[in-house]
Amino acid sequence: MNRFAESDALHARVRALIGAFGGRRAPLEPFDAIAADLVRFQAATIPGYARLCAAHGVDPATIEFARQAPAVPTDAFRVTDVFAFDAAVAAATFRTSGTTLGTRGVHRLRNLSTYDAAALSFGRATLFYGLATPLPVLIVGPSPEEAPDSSLTHMCALFAGVLGVPELPRQTYFVRDGLLDAQALRARIAGLPSSMPAIVLATSFALVHLIDALAGDVLALPPGSRVMQTGGFKGKSRELDRGELERAVARAFALERSAIFCEYGMTELSSQFWEMPASGEVRVYVEPPWARVVPVDANTLAPVADGDAGIARIEDLANVDSAFAVVTQDRVRRRAGGFELLGRVPGALPRGCSIAIEEMLAAGRGNW
Repeated sequence: MNRFAESDALHARVRALIGAFGGRRAPLEPFDAIAADLVRFQAATIPGYARLCAAHGVDPATIEFARQAPAVPTDAFRVTDVFAFDAAVAAATFRTSGTTLGTRGVHRLRNLSTYDAAALSFGRATLFYGLATPLPVLIVGPSPEEAPDSSLTHMCALFAGVLGVPELPRQTYFVRDGLLDAQALRARIAGLPSSMPAIVLATSFALVHLIDALAGDVLALPPGSRVMQTGGFKGKSRELDRGELERAVARAFALERSAIFCEYGMTELSSQFWEMPASGEVRVYVEPPWARVVPVDANTLAPVADGDAGIARIEDLANVDSAFAVVTQDRVRRRAGGFELLGRVPGALPRGCSIAIEEMLAAGRGNW
């Protein structure tokens, strides 16, 4: 089987798992079976990943469980191309913001259908759960034409295009040329039918800009509406702590705080995680059946004891052509039903991540 045919077969298996979840059917095969074959494919097609496996004494041919796969640090996407194919065949190239280290990370996808299936299936089960679609989707962010390399923009456009009421682009996107058009958003919300809930998709810093622009005014959304909040502030706005921002957003849209859904994702992944609203102080993000989040030690990258905090190792079956397992600088703790997000690791790159990048690049710099 050639490289393209093997990739297509793996994509089909992952989409079958996603389809089983959406159809409330039992999966045809277990997570670990797909994961093991993904690791073998990636080690055979991505030289840097083969070097990482060798450095850890892992023979991809003998892997049986996802936990055996070495994880690629997300910062590796900034220094080398983590992709099983030539860049020319990529269907999409997503880039990180570049605000942390200056260099933008790059995640190439050869097949967008798996990414899209995963986003839509889990989005329906979380943010859109219990709502009749299509409904109005308002994006406090740029259009795909303005931000073609943003995975978040792609996901938002996907929700609007598939789950939203068909509308002109100017009625959907409310950040243009990097500027928030608060007046256009005000007019759009004023014209919403009162009998149909709406979905607002926004980043945290865009919501702060909106709150400041409103200066205490209220843009009352129809009953049953929801707001997606995602991402940090990245120096693009003043920062608000979580509780203060949620209260301000709820006031601005005349909603209960339970109508605010937080999303956790990153450029280097093909899957997203959603935080389900809860009344307690501890809020839990849930994973889809095709992804797992494991807290690991920042130095050894080994799983920590149950209940302990660690940096997030994320296993994502939808990352067929890049890195099935990645390790981040985000601190997490497992909770019943999911995981708690504790913020970024302060200071330098965790030692375990730094070593892993060196292992991937050793004897192969410039020749991935």
